[in-house]
Amino acid sequence: MSDYKFDIEFNFEVFAEKELNHSEFERCIFNNCNFSNCVFAAVIFIDCIFYDCNFNNAKINHVAFRTVKFKNSSFENVNFAMCDKIIFEIAFEKCNLDFSKFYDLKLKGTNFKNCSIVAVDFMQADLTNVIFDNCDLYRTEFALAIANKSDFQTSYNYTIDPTKTRLKKAIFALEHVKGLLHKWDIIIK
Repeated sequence: MSDYKFDIEFNFEVFAEKELNHSEFERCIFNNCNFSNCVFAAVIFIDCIFYDCNFNNAKINHVAFRTVKFKNSSFENVNFAMCDKIIFEIAFEKCNLDFSKFYDLKLKGTNFKNCSIVAVDFMQADLTNVIFDNCDLYRTEFALAIANKSDFQTSYNYTIDPTKTRLKKAIFALEHVKGLLHKWDIIIK
C-alpha cells in the first residue's frame, strides 16, 4: 500500500534506510534533508523541489522523478540509471553530481546550471537539447551519447570524442574547443 503526501514541506529531516519506500510525494518541498542512508524502493516524486539536500551514496534504483528540481544539493556517487523512465524529468542548479551515473537515460532538455559534474557517466544517454550552463565536466564520459543541439558554451574541462558522441548542432565556446580535439593530441595556442 502506498503512502501519499501532497503539498507538505519537510525541513532538516534525516531519512532512514527504508523509511520512504512505497511512498508518493506530490508538490512537496524538501529543505536541508538527508537521504544519504536511503535505499529507495517504489518511491515517486512529482513536482517536488529539493533545496540543500544530501543524496550522497543513496541507492535510488526504484525512484520516479517527474518534473523535479534540485537546488544546491549533493549527489556524489549516485546511480540514476535504474530510475523509473516514465516522465523522467529533472533539473539541477548548483548541485554536486560528481561520480554519478546517468547511463542510457533519456535526459532530453534537462538543465544543469552551475553544477560540478566531475567523472560522471553519460554513456549512451540521450542528451538532446541539454543545457550545461557553467558546469565543470572534468573526466565526464559521453561515449555513445546523443548530444545533438546540446549547449556546452559556458561549461569547461570536458573531453568529448566527436567520433563516439553525436554532436550535431551542439554549441561550444571557441575557448574550450580543445576538449573536442583531445583525442588527436593537437596542441592549440
